[in-house]
Amino acid sequence: MYDDMTGGHEEPAPKQSRGSSVRRLDRRRSASTATLDEADDLFSEEETSPGRRRRSPAGGGAGEIGVLRSAGGGTTASSVRVHVIAPRSYNDAQQIADRFKNGVPVIMNLQTTEPDLSKRLIDFASGMTYALEGAIQRIAEKVFLLTPANVEVSAEDRQRLVDQGFFNPNG
Repeated sequence: MYDDMTGGHEEPAPKQSRGSSVRRLDRRRSASTATLDEADDLFSEEETSPGRRRRSPAGGGAGEIGVLRSAGGGTTASSVRVHVIAPRSYNDAQQIADRFKNGVPVIMNLQTTEPDLSKRLIDFASGMTYALEGAIQRIAEKVFLLTPANVEVSAEDRQRLVDQGFFNPNG
């Protein structure tokens, strides 16, 4: 803008917007997220042998299993139910997001999902977990655990899920 008093140009003040503070995620958080290279590795043209496939939980591809601990900062950790979904269409992304926004960890089982849809869902889940300061972890071949910011998964909890037979830790 031209200033008549000084004869020079003056920069306009930056506009303020709602929610103007933007925070960067911690570097150690990014180490726990799945990378695009990992996603590409997951969808090679190899077929999984029929004996290794796991059935989806009862209830049409969605359900709840297990218990994790909330990282609430208190002396005792509270229990958190885990929602399990085997998406059949991109419309299932809304159910994933709704549970995640409510602080419920989500296990996204893409073992029976088409490769193109799987890539789209991984991109969606990666963006959602980043935006909501959560984390995404690959826990088996084509199976991902999405954890909200207020939930942490201990090695003990992860092993318990493996022991229950839902996951194959070797992919």
